[in-house]
Amino acid sequence: MLDVHRLRLLRELDRLGTLAAVAQALNYSPSAISQQLSLLESETGATLLERVGRGVRLTGQARILVRHTEAILERMELAEAELASSMIEVTGTLRVASFQSVLLSLVPATLSRLAAEHPGLRVEFTQAEAGSAFAGLLARDFDVVLGEDYPGLPEPRLPGVDEEVLLHDEMRVAVPTSGPWHRARLADLADAPFVFDPDTVTPGRWARQVCRSAGFEPDVRFSSGDLLLQLRLVETGHAVAFVPDLLWTDRAPGDLELHHLPGRPRRRLFTGVRSGSSGQPAIRAFRDALQEARG
Repeated sequence: MLDVHRLRLLRELDRLGTLAAVAQALNYSPSAISQQLSLLESETGATLLERVGRGVRLTGQARILVRHTEAILERMELAEAELASSMIEVTGTLRVASFQSVLLSLVPATLSRLAAEHPGLRVEFTQAEAGSAFAGLLARDFDVVLGEDYPGLPEPRLPGVDEEVLLHDEMRVAVPTSGPWHRARLADLADAPFVFDPDTVTPGRWARQVCRSAGFEPDVRFSSGDLLLQLRLVETGHAVAFVPDLLWTDRAPGDLELHHLPGRPRRRLFTGVRSGSSGQPAIRAFRDALQEARG
């Protein structure tokens, strides 16, 4: 009988590439991972790993096991979801990873709805960018993650992930209510100081791309993914920013003005769960509450 836990370790090694990365992701020591995979080799009677320099790579036999492991794990998720659906109350702990704009705008109302309808459900939130969040989803650190796609920069669809669209969210340029950038069009902001996300993440790359399409290289004086800081810099007249309409779900803009960007671009927001787990009552309840919160 093959051990499912050891099969999962083999799958994670195939996904992450090194024993050290698997150990870090799952909070084991590399030697413990290696020992478990040696036991899996004994169970199968097949050589699963080959030494390559200081690392290892999976053999053809190991990849056969990985392919079946994906199906086994998905089937187990389906069984857990069906079992949970047979129970009257939605209980347990749901681990969610999300980026800041959703946490600020939709999460409070989502939590209030869940607390009223499913008091036995505990929801834990972690603020994380989409890349690390989806890695955590596949590693089973999270049960639900929030993802986003920006126009012209679509994120690749990940195998083993079930997506559900939440909304399409227009992005606008935010400018101070007075000063040289007041009421300026994007093409007139070539000399303005901008605050953008770092260019190492999709929102930051997209924002710079929008400015270049308008004919100028933005003067990015502030690099931060903190939307509250971005808004504060705009309100105090120190910067211009691109911000999502989602921020104004339950509040009015502060001391700033919002103007449409050329083409009125919208980002796509979605929830992602592991394939096979979308039928889990807790996940269904969370997705429903999130949709309700967006109005």
